[in-house]
Formats: sequence, structure tokens, C-alpha cells
Amino acid sequence: MLSTALTPHLFPLRKTGKFFHHRHRRGPPEEAAKRVVLVRHGQSTWNAEGRIQGSSDFSVLTLKGESQAETSRQMLLDDSFDVCFSSPLIRSKRTAEIIWGSRAEEIITESNLREIDLYSFQGLLKNEGKAKYGAAYRQWQIDAPNFNIDGHYPVRELWERARSCWTKILTHESRSILVVAHNAVNQALVATAMGLGTEYFRVLLQSNCGVSVLDFTPKPEGGTPDICLNRLNQTPSSPVAAGSSGGRKASMRIILVSQGTSQNDGEQGGIPLSRDSPMNMLGVIQAQKTAELLLDVKVGSIVSSSAIASVETATAISRVQEAADCLGADCVPRYVEMKQIADLDVESILNQTKDDSTRFQPLQSGWLRGYEDEITRALWDQSGVAWKSLLDELSKGSEPQNVVVAVGHPALHIAMMGHCLNLTKEWLGSFHLDAGSISVVDFPDGPTGRGVIRCINYTAHLGRWSIPITRSTLDDEDF
Repeated sequence: MLSTALTPHLFPLRKTGKFFHHRHRRGPPEEAAKRVVLVRHGQSTWNAEGRIQGSSDFSVLTLKGESQAETSRQMLLDDSFDVCFSSPLIRSKRTAEIIWGSRAEEIITESNLREIDLYSFQGLLKNEGKAKYGAAYRQWQIDAPNFNIDGHYPVRELWERARSCWTKILTHESRSILVVAHNAVNQALVATAMGLGTEYFRVLLQSNCGVSVLDFTPKPEGGTPDICLNRLNQTPSSPVAAGSSGGRKASMRIILVSQGTSQNDGEQGGIPLSRDSPMNMLGVIQAQKTAELLLDVKVGSIVSSSAIASVETATAISRVQEAADCLGADCVPRYVEMKQIADLDVESILNQTKDDSTRFQPLQSGWLRGYEDEITRALWDQSGVAWKSLLDELSKGSEPQNVVVAVGHPALHIAMMGHCLNLTKEWLGSFHLDAGSISVVDFPDGPTGRGVIRCINYTAHLGRWSIPITRSTLDDEDF
């Protein structure tokens, strides 16, 4: 089932390598769970100049870049890492040194973690590249997987290089691994781990010092581990601030807000249940923190499921939005349309599970794998209808810029992101969302164009109430 939001086809990866299409990937056998945390380097001098860097090594971190790296260090300060891999390029090595801090273990430099090789493009300002290379530069912008320069296909080469990186990373004895590298190579690492091809280049964004997390969980029967993208591009700055998506300005956006925890949810932050109940105190805090994060965004409409926790979260966001322009003497409340959409209701589907342990388990990475096939199939079908409803809502805006906030169950949002990416229901366990998190999808080409994922499972706005990116790996604890 393909989403109307996407036009490219999804093909299995046919080349020999360590990772293939979701049902055919192969990797080193894993005896223990591993968590890999990817970080892109901080802003460099060539980032600031708008110069094409590629794998050249002439730029260094700006003061802003150093500050971003320090913020990431603070964000990861309480987290446990066993080892750090870094690109050999100066801007990445310096970022790694700042984040790694006073840890005694040496940083491992890996040449294949260098940025994409762009050959004759490297060192050019973007307008120089356009003027000098014309059609080739245009292809780099709109059809990067087929872009050829100096007899090379840089994106294809990068995907092969990323697969070789995973072999080295996953065969290392460590269980909690930090990898500091670059924009394109981190995109390739995320994509190849999940079995996604080069058509996903510039779809899974990596901002300066953005943090992405991948979990590799061994199966009881052995073989290839289950792989889950626990979060994507958690940035030092706000993920909803104005900016570009894949190098292009985006004026259309859907923000997926996972409803706050309710009074019937498990004590350890378990999967939200279908028994309708108000938010508990943690859920109220999560909703308020999310509303504050969205304060500087001019939201066009807020849609939610009919679940009480979802409606309460949406109401908290609406109140802050409507008060956003009332900080001065001339108060003119901002009107934000808020409505419930039946297509977003999936709790009754999840409640059909015959496994009571599924209802109460904490939100472990890849938790949707715990549901029976008939339930995930119903969830997938319902989420396809819901995703189309959101795209229709995005199209209704009378202004060229439109932001739709959708509040609902995290299972629904995981499934809708699958539709956005042209995946199938077999990928439902490959993504993770926590209660109170936000995920952002931009549409640079409008609602009928391809969605670009700016972030998944962003929780930094929750502060002390957020879940650590890594946890202790002592005594065989799960992540």
C-alpha cells in the first residue's frame, strides 16, 4: 500500500552486502542488545559559508558549532557509552572530542565514516556549483541517487561504504556505541541499517549535532537482530524552528504529537490503553511542555483522536497558541481551529490483543512487534486512511504556509510515518515513539509531494521528564 504523499518506488536492495530489504537483510549475529547513537558534527566554517564540503578536510567548527557540540555533550552527559567511533575529518573529530569529554577510552577513527565524496564539487560555493556544472548540479539537487560526477555515483558509493561501517560497528564487543560523523553518511547509516535504498537520501534529515538512535535486539532464535530507529535527529535547537528540509525551504508541515500518558497507562510509562481516561500528572506536564515548544509556530489547525488524553493534549496546545499574540497591551487572540477526526482513533484496534502483557509493558524499542498480525494489519489499514486525512487537512490552508498538528496514539503515528515513507506494515516494529514526543514531517513540494522527516521521537523539550537516550548496560539490562 503506497502513500499518496510519495512518488518514488521502494525496491529491495539487491546488491551484496550486510543489510538488505527488511525481510532479507543479513548482519553479524548478535548475542546481546546493542544501541548505536549517531551524532552529526557541529556547524563548520564551510557550513556557514554555504560551501560544498564533501569529504574535504579544510573546514573547522565555528563558535556556534562548538556550542552545539557542548549542548549535545550535556544532552548525553548522563548516558552510558562503551566506545566512540569518529570520522577522521577535523570537524567531526573535534565534535567527538567535545562530546566524549574526559572519558578514558580512546576515540576510534574510521575512514569510511568520512562525508560523501563529491569530487569536483568539493570546495565550491553552491551558486558556483550551479553556474559551473549546470545540469549536473541540478541532478544533484533533484535526483541525487543517479547523480554522476567525474565518473562516480557519490550516493551509491556512500551506501556501500555505510554497509561496511556497520560491519565494523556491530562486530565491536561494546553494547552502547557513539558514532560521530556527518550529514550524508549518517543518513546512509540510518537507511542501510533499516534496509532502505538510496532513494531515501535527503528524506531522513540530519542537522548539525542532531542525535539519532538505532537499537539492535537479538532474536531468541538467533539470526539477524531486530532493528529499530528509536529516534531521529534530536537537535540542540528546536526541531520546529524555521529552516530547510533537504536543502529546500518547506512551508507545509505536519507535526505528530504523541498524547500524554493517562491514568490508565502502565506505571512505568506503558503503552496507552484503550480504556479512555484523563491524563495523569506526567501527561499534563508532557502536554504543557509540548505546547510551549510549539509556541513560536503559527499552527493552522489542531486535529486529534477522540481519546480523552489526546483531546486534553490538543487543548493544552490550542490554549497556548491562542495566547501567543497576547503578550502585549493590544491583545488579539489567535484563532486556531481544533477538531476531532474519527480516522485517528486506533485504541479499539489495539485493545483486541489477546496478550494482556502487551498492554502493560513499558514502551520498549520496537514495541509494536508484540501485537498479533491481524491487529497490525488493521492498524496499518486505519493509519493509511488517517494519513490521507492529514494530507487533506494540510491542503485546506488558505495561506501558502500551513502547519497541521495531529495528536494521537503513538502506534498511529508510527504507522502514519510508515505510509509517509512508502513502507509496508512489516516496518511497524522498526520505529519507536514515547508518550509526549513529537515528530515532524515537512513537505517542500506541497502536500502531494514527498514527505521529508525532520525528526522522530523528539523528547528534549520534556527536560527532566524525558527518557535518557542510553541507559546503563550493567547486569544485562535492556536499553
